[in-house]
Amino acid sequence: MQFKDIIGQEATKKQLVEMVNRSRLSHALFFLGKEGTGALPLAMAFAQYILCENKTEGESCGVCPACKKAAGLIHPDIHYSFPVIPKKSGDKPISSDYLPEWREFIKGLPYGNVYDWLQSIQAENKQGNITTEECNDIFRQLALKSYEAEYKILILWMPEYLGVAGNKLLKLIEEPPEKTLFILVAENEEKVLGTILSRTQLVKIPVLDNLEVATALEQKANLSADQALQVAALSNGNYREAIHLAGHNEEDWQSYLRDWLNAILQGGNIVLVKWIEDVAKLGRENQKQFLFYFNHLLGQSIRLRILGPEGFPISEKDRDFALNSTRSPLLVSRR
Repeated sequence: MQFKDIIGQEATKKQLVEMVNRSRLSHALFFLGKEGTGALPLAMAFAQYILCENKTEGESCGVCPACKKAAGLIHPDIHYSFPVIPKKSGDKPISSDYLPEWREFIKGLPYGNVYDWLQSIQAENKQGNITTEECNDIFRQLALKSYEAEYKILILWMPEYLGVAGNKLLKLIEEPPEKTLFILVAENEEKVLGTILSRTQLVKIPVLDNLEVATALEQKANLSADQALQVAALSNGNYREAIHLAGHNEEDWQSYLRDWLNAILQGGNIVLVKWIEDVAKLGRENQKQFLFYFNHLLGQSIRLRILGPEGFPISEKDRDFALNSTRSPLLVSRR
């Protein structure tokens, strides 16, 4: 994975490149980014940049043997650790048991969250963990000399799942073998052991802005510019959520909202009951998205009143609808 594959995050990419180019690379980095910001893909692109044999200014080459192996998640000097479940009763699983599934997951859902990962390995109601056995395996892997590259790199995704087993890694993180790099990728620092946090250098991954999400949706999800802006506004900077919303974007939520308000303000009880029955048939996920959209449009109407129509990015359809709401108590005009 290359930096160009990562949505937005230009300032963070520049920061990481400068760490390498100025030889200021800390032995333990803590990537902290909310779900959908791209913290894990960014860590993978960073690892590829470090090991690239022909890196250019600000980017790995993408074609050298090291880049090809890193992109395929098969580089022998990039190790991965992540929450896993026992495959059968009594198992003591480690991440390497799930590497084929991990490669497929990253290929299909690089912005996926831990729930997506656990469902992809049929965890169902089982709780994923990074266990004591996993910590022992990390010791074993990092004790070996690097196979091909100057550095050995461990990308540990979701250290929130380490629990007390993480204490076994403290000495290793504080005094790692020479040319060994830890990259911990987390969403919630409050759930990570403080003793681990204190031994790492924090790299904050900011939330994506709406334009970055919208542009990615146009390019990767084949949405129109107007659809992409509408979905991006609902996602709150979470690209994983934006992809999920885009998959349920076939409904015309504005028409549902208009009909609802018509039913309340003009139609009477019979029309309102009919609207409720129609919405009940949509299913839970679509109902949730309708409520997201309603909440979103209320916010847009307030912002339009304060900032004006050019104050922030918004789809034309939502702008027209929201502007009408600032002029009249009835959001019922049909266009």
